[in-house]
Amino acid sequence: MPAFAPRPVRTLPLAILFSGAFLPLSALAQDTATQGTTVALPALSVTANRVPTPAAGTGSALTIITGEELEQRQTSVLSDVLREVPGVAVNRTGPVGTLTQVRIRGSEGNQTLVIVDGIEMNDPSSGSEYDFANLLAGDVERVEVLRGPQSALYGSDAVGGVINIVTRRGKGPLSAKAAVEGGSFGTLAGRASVAAGNERYDAALSGQGVISDGVSVADRRRGNPEKDGYRNGTLAGNFALRPTDNSEIGVVGRYTRFRADTDDFVGGRGAVDSGTDTSGEQYFGRLQGKVAFFDGRWEHIAGVSHGNQQRDYRDSAKTVTSSYEGRKTKLDYQTNLTLTGGPAEHVLTAAVEHEDEKAISKSSFSNFDRSIGSTGLVGQYKLGLFERLTLTGSVRHDDNDLFRDATTWRTTAAYLIDSTGTKLRASYGTGVKNPTLFELYGYTATYAGNPDLKPEKARGWDAGFDQPLWGRRASLDATYFNQRIRDLITGTGRTSVNMPGESRVRGVELGLSVEPVDKLVLRGSYTLTDGEDSTGTELVRRPRQLASLNVNYRFLDDRANANLGIVYNGRASDWAYDAAYNRQVVHLAPYTLVNLAGSYRLTEQVDVFARVENLFDRHYEEVWTYGAPGRAGYVGLRLAL
Repeated sequence: MPAFAPRPVRTLPLAILFSGAFLPLSALAQDTATQGTTVALPALSVTANRVPTPAAGTGSALTIITGEELEQRQTSVLSDVLREVPGVAVNRTGPVGTLTQVRIRGSEGNQTLVIVDGIEMNDPSSGSEYDFANLLAGDVERVEVLRGPQSALYGSDAVGGVINIVTRRGKGPLSAKAAVEGGSFGTLAGRASVAAGNERYDAALSGQGVISDGVSVADRRRGNPEKDGYRNGTLAGNFALRPTDNSEIGVVGRYTRFRADTDDFVGGRGAVDSGTDTSGEQYFGRLQGKVAFFDGRWEHIAGVSHGNQQRDYRDSAKTVTSSYEGRKTKLDYQTNLTLTGGPAEHVLTAAVEHEDEKAISKSSFSNFDRSIGSTGLVGQYKLGLFERLTLTGSVRHDDNDLFRDATTWRTTAAYLIDSTGTKLRASYGTGVKNPTLFELYGYTATYAGNPDLKPEKARGWDAGFDQPLWGRRASLDATYFNQRIRDLITGTGRTSVNMPGESRVRGVELGLSVEPVDKLVLRGSYTLTDGEDSTGTELVRRPRQLASLNVNYRFLDDRANANLGIVYNGRASDWAYDAAYNRQVVHLAPYTLVNLAGSYRLTEQVDVFARVENLFDRHYEEVWTYGAPGRAGYVGLRLAL
């Protein structure tokens, strides 16, 4: 059986996509970005309404992170920057390279849909959840985090929200970039890219990788001194051709190969040192075409995407004990019609999507090979009035192979008060989350599937405002959210069941951005989450309080940059398992992490940079009995040609 930390609730399949993966880069251009504040939101969101929408017209809670911010923070693994997003909790089962779950507003990890360049990344063989462990940040241009139920637009996996990631595209004459860094735990990392583009084409190719001796996956304070290493190599590329002014054909691809040393999980003890490891490959691709008529007012987008994620679990003798493979293929078509008349703008969107998923596992105790298909029909109407009021209404019907057909809907409103710059916003949506193939039919030495599971049903709403202050040098945003889920699927240790009654999650998200002087930007966030299942028990791995502060300063004529990041993760609960894999609730202590990063441009082509992670050497556990790295330092060099 693979060595892993038992996932606290369940796992599932089915989703949807559309991201704007081939939206011209000029349309994505932006200034700086903050955590969802009015002062720094980029001009457009491509996720909130499945069509490019001005930030002032998005009624859902949204955070956008730019590639510039990632570079300022020197983010190497993308999940680390998500810790600073309001309403988002990140749990890593040990050091970098181990299972990394992301939860939005108290929802489960497999209730978050993850999209990279228009490709859905959720893995059918891993409970329909995307493991962020192997997603490096070196080629990321933009991240949008859309919070709240989004099933009406994106299907089953989007009950909690959507994380949409767009990588860099070519622009301008042929250019090349490279970077290398090294530091603590025997770590060596590097990346290189080439890119070019003009009004008729763009192309980009990148490679990045990391090698590390690591630290023990099992917490060393519990008597586990063995180091566990990590290897990751990723290649990515995209190409788009625009034969006419109103058409585009594009292709994207991504390949990752990884190996992570792991430790065993023993009932009654938790994680313990062992010589086990996990290795695997992931490859994704998408082909997409776009064409627009009537001066761009009627747009058609068609695409096909495929993903394959495979991993092998090996024992200390390096013998494969079990293998898992998840495959997902999707066909999609979307059309957008824009009509204007007087003070009103009408955007009508219709889409049809068909998705096939397959999960395969092979081990000494069972073999598993199951598939599921679904077809979704989507309709949305977006109304803009007087450039102040934006209303949307969306509905989706899913025809499922294994479950009852499901219909979900969503509505949003955003209103801009010109005199004060205040944006008032609200949204309400419903969601459905189907059981995963493993929950239905899976089998291990300690777990049997339950084919009688029912889909989960969710409903949620939020309301908030974005307020610029101090002559737009500052911005404050606040959101209240409330979400309820019926038939929540939970693990019992030996199988999965639908819980009777209704689970609920509610809370508050706050964000503040301030630029007290030119080139000094402070961004803070705070989230209070109250989540419990239908029995009144606190939901595990959802901290009640999350907070962050990021301070960035550019100086010496922009040749130098300094960044301070502070992340607070409040007390959380987790599950501990006895020798028979019966579980009980344990509590994880709160912790605060402080990171420092700095860079200096020696010439127009050469930068040096350095960072310190976990400056005060805090010891903490994000998952019961699993360790985390202590203080670490890294230095590196960047080249641009």
